[in-house]
Amino acid sequence: MTIASCPLTAGLLVDRERDWCRQAISILQGDGRRSSDTHLVKPVVTGFADIAIYLKDESTHPTGSLKHRLARSLFLYGICNGKIRQGTTLVEASSGSTAVSEAYFANLLRLPFIAVMPHSTSRQKIDAIERMGGRCHFVEDAGAVYGAAMQIAGETGGYYLDQFTYAERATDWRGNNNIAESIFEQMKEEAYPEPEWVVMSAGTGGTSATIGRYLRYRNLSTRLCVVDVENSAFYEAYSCGNPEATCSKPSRIEGIGRPRVEPSFIPSVVDHMIKVDDAASIAAMYVLSERLFRRVGGSTGTNFFGVCWLANRMMREGRSGSIVSLICDNGDRYTSTYYDPEWLKHNGIRIGPYRDMLEHFLDTGEWNEISDKEQDGYPQ
Repeated sequence: MTIASCPLTAGLLVDRERDWCRQAISILQGDGRRSSDTHLVKPVVTGFADIAIYLKDESTHPTGSLKHRLARSLFLYGICNGKIRQGTTLVEASSGSTAVSEAYFANLLRLPFIAVMPHSTSRQKIDAIERMGGRCHFVEDAGAVYGAAMQIAGETGGYYLDQFTYAERATDWRGNNNIAESIFEQMKEEAYPEPEWVVMSAGTGGTSATIGRYLRYRNLSTRLCVVDVENSAFYEAYSCGNPEATCSKPSRIEGIGRPRVEPSFIPSVVDHMIKVDDAASIAAMYVLSERLFRRVGGSTGTNFFGVCWLANRMMREGRSGSIVSLICDNGDRYTSTYYDPEWLKHNGIRIGPYRDMLEHFLDTGEWNEISDKEQDGYPQ
């Protein structure tokens, strides 16, 4: 009988790769132990006593956003599948926050990292990526990031992390301290421990997929509401059952909304969707920032508008309970955009009517519709 065997030198290379893999996973697990849980914030709202609002503050992760969890999961997924090895060049298509987090982990593992992003990405995010040793490759059209990332990965012999495909499968949706499990653990002793709604915006769709699956897996009555923004394909995909939906313009709310329906967006685990006007998202961002005494980002504003919309619906139906959403990132990353009056003016975004409406609602519980002229793009 002939026994085939690889050369001894090949075996030694495998041993070295496995040693690097074990060390890399230990480094990532160490980060997970240090930063896996985040605070559950309960902002003060006087307008309604029987509905409690909670926000899981993902901005406190080391890289300042919800994407810290995703980036760690993507790295573990790539390493455990043998795609990320010592010296592998990592490439990602990202509008900013995911790339910031991935640059952090690439730096921990001493791996080269290239982020492919639109020119419109905020300067603060670009600076954060470069401070951690990453490089930025810019494209004019947001829809061109996918092809450019694949091309760069091929030319460098690297690995395309591809958050838009792997976000829904890199995270263990059954538990293992994912964000859904963490939320329900922290809610255990609250007045309404099983929320009526969890509200989540969609970028990759991975977080909403994790939450929706977890709710079903744990046989919970909590429902998932996904909030979408202008210039995004997700809402049409859900409301019209069109997985091929596209949008020709890029989203102005960084980190969420996509020109196509991403593979990680799973409409079948979503209970309800609303589409939020950009002015409403940014107005809600301002209102929440003032009540938390610190700035939050635009995607958090989208989430918070959805929370308020659902709270009004619950009050109309005579229901009590809790609503949970996320603080996705810190608003300091958007000083040159959403928090700049000139940027708002240049983009034709008028936040005043929505801002007044939300302030009145939070203080009194009265939801006053703004006029049709001011209402352009109102939730459907």
